[in-house]
Amino acid sequence: MSEDPRLAAARYRAAHGGEDADGEADAADPGSRTAKAYSAADRAAVVETAIQQAIRRGEFDDLPGAGKPLPDLGDHHDPDWWIRRKIETEQLTGLGPPALMLRVESDALEASLDQLTRESEVRDALEDFNRRVVEARRQLLGGPPVVTATRDIEVEVAAWAQRRESRAAAEATAKAVDAAAQRRRRWWRRPDA
Repeated sequence: MSEDPRLAAARYRAAHGGEDADGEADAADPGSRTAKAYSAADRAAVVETAIQQAIRRGEFDDLPGAGKPLPDLGDHHDPDWWIRRKIETEQLTGLGPPALMLRVESDALEASLDQLTRESEVRDALEDFNRRVVEARRQLLGGPPVVTATRDIEVEVAAWAQRRESRAAAEATAKAVDAAAQRRRRWWRRPDA
């Protein structure tokens, strides 16, 4: 049997004016009461029939990964395996419990502070970080414990200033080396334009 009997019946009704022999409205009409009376079991049967017909037609034969196990399922049962895989494949960031997010942010805090140019911005960033650490410690939602320490603002600002000065000194040294190399240029070479 290659055709769904319900589909054949719907075509027959459409070809004959959409009414049954006794003159009642078509049950497939979305506005009719009969169409609304289909149960979940009826809808599941229609879906299952459509799937079985697609299998018989071979529409699922050449799918990628057919007959192969799902990769990286692991040995233990993890109900959130699909969420973890989506996060890894899409390289999403900023998702996870606050304790883990703060730990990752704490590891990269110096690099993010080095991108700031004013001391007031550094202080604001450190105050915001400390505030979020304290809030995460107070949370009652569960999850891993917050072991990230708050940062001493004065110590971090001093370290930021020292890193900034050492970068400026390194840049000045690099410029001096470049200038010396320019001066050593041979007298018969034309200067680059």
